[in-house]
Amino acid sequence: MTETYGAEIAVVTVTYSPGETMDRFLDTLEKATARPVHVILADNGSTDGAPEAAAEARANVELVRTGGNLGYGGGANRGVAALDSSYGWVVISNPDVEWEPGSLDELIAAADRWPRGGTFGPLITEPSGAVYPSAREVPSLGKGIGHGVLGKVWPGNPWTRAYKQSVSDVRERVAGWLSGSCFLIRREAFDSVDGFDSRYFMYFEDVDLGERLGRAGWQNVYVPSAKVMHVQGVSTAKASTRMLAAHHESAYRFIADRHQGPLWAPVRTVIKAGLALRLKMETR
Repeated sequence: MTETYGAEIAVVTVTYSPGETMDRFLDTLEKATARPVHVILADNGSTDGAPEAAAEARANVELVRTGGNLGYGGGANRGVAALDSSYGWVVISNPDVEWEPGSLDELIAAADRWPRGGTFGPLITEPSGAVYPSAREVPSLGKGIGHGVLGKVWPGNPWTRAYKQSVSDVRERVAGWLSGSCFLIRREAFDSVDGFDSRYFMYFEDVDLGERLGRAGWQNVYVPSAKVMHVQGVSTAKASTRMLAAHHESAYRFIADRHQGPLWAPVRTVIKAGLALRLKMETR
């Protein structure tokens, strides 16, 4: 039976010792919408006290302990599950995001224009002001290999340019997937694909979600009139080698899931070996 949801908005942010970014996230969120917003901090085992302090100081903030480090998708799933049925709209965001005034209202307004929109992603900038490529194509095997092999040594290669189209194509449009660092999702759409695939501990959980939403008939809509800044890496910087390993593991899982069976076995073997070599070169 399909759940019927109300029109309230909740924000789910997965926390893991977010530090000072927690207050900036919540302070700027207050100016991002004129509507009341309930915030769930899905905490994956913080030790800095920041999520507890935020929940104690702010009436609209609720701390939900996930019981361990479930990764980004697993933590987000736990946060969404804590919401009652009055919440039909959910923002899923990193805690190191800063919102521009009115940006969440812009995402909600876009939902009226795109009735089959499942997710709505803002334009994301880095602290330098550079536009982060947050609305991308779902990578085909060929484009994924081209981007993976050449992306760092030849950033302007055609596969990387196509994959990271949102840097040059800044208009409201449908994308293959939206960055999981910040997007608005219809809860109906989230339910239709059973949320994030929690097998992805970190990275590619957003690519996988966007691709599955597309196959389920939903659109992933890029809304650059809504803007946020992503500081990036606050919780993962201390474990960069482990995060690189998680990135390569998730890349292989995404490819292997979509190229199953004995005919694809040689391709999977070559890709797994190539990713292992790439990881070794990046962590040496």
